[in-house]
Amino acid sequence: MAEEVSFTIGSPRGSHTATVSYRRAGSGDPLLLLHGIGHHRQAWDPVFDLLAAERDVIAVDLPGFGESPALPEGLSYGLSTVVPVLGALCEELGIERPHVAGNSLGGLLALELGREKLVRSVTALSPAGFWTQAERRYAFATLTAMRRGARLLPLPAIERLSRSVAGRAALTSTIYARPGRRSPEAVVAETLALRNATGFDETLAAGIDVRFCDDVTGVPVTVAWGSKDRLLLRRQGIRAKHTVPGARLVRLPGCGHVPMNDDPALVARVILDTSR
Repeated sequence: MAEEVSFTIGSPRGSHTATVSYRRAGSGDPLLLLHGIGHHRQAWDPVFDLLAAERDVIAVDLPGFGESPALPEGLSYGLSTVVPVLGALCEELGIERPHVAGNSLGGLLALELGREKLVRSVTALSPAGFWTQAERRYAFATLTAMRRGARLLPLPAIERLSRSVAGRAALTSTIYARPGRRSPEAVVAETLALRNATGFDETLAAGIDVRFCDDVTGVPVTVAWGSKDRLLLRRQGIRAKHTVPGARLVRLPGCGHVPMNDDPALVARVILDTSR
């Protein structure tokens, strides 16, 4: 069941009110879950209950995605805005330095939260920001094409495609290595989330010049990469290890860009191991 919270954030232009939707369950140390661009908090559904058995889990719809409304007018979707928004969210929820796990854009945000010492541990699954310019252009072009397809397909066509394994592959094989494992309902929901994401274009624009170039010290960090990631190729994990030399680099065999669906047990174990 989704909840919603509004809170005040400051900027050079004054104070603004941001609203974020989230799902929270479980007990133990707090664990914040951050999805990728164009996705929503339900990306974590395959591992949510596994994690909630040991942690107080908060799966977030990032601003402008899922059920979270866009950021207030005048605020950018760059790291310098979204990271403080997440910090303010944690403060509003009464969470002090949670563990954090993020995928893709969420992985980049998780690393930034770690660099700012706002979290206790970081698990970054195929994080953005370790690309060459050519790799970034390829990823952004692919994401833009996925978004265009989601916006052009009428809902009945999306629903029809989702009912077959081949159709689910056509809609989601860019991000999943095993798209047939995704339920028809989940595929329809995430295709609509991609279509309706009010923060998509501005987030993509804000990422054009982004490269993660700093070390993360003082907190445990795991960077994990799917062996079948077709969006951010796995060689970027080697660059991440060079950039964050203290990080543990983990290979996720048989997993795609969004590995939580491809191997929930493995992903949950990696996250829990890091947060211990």
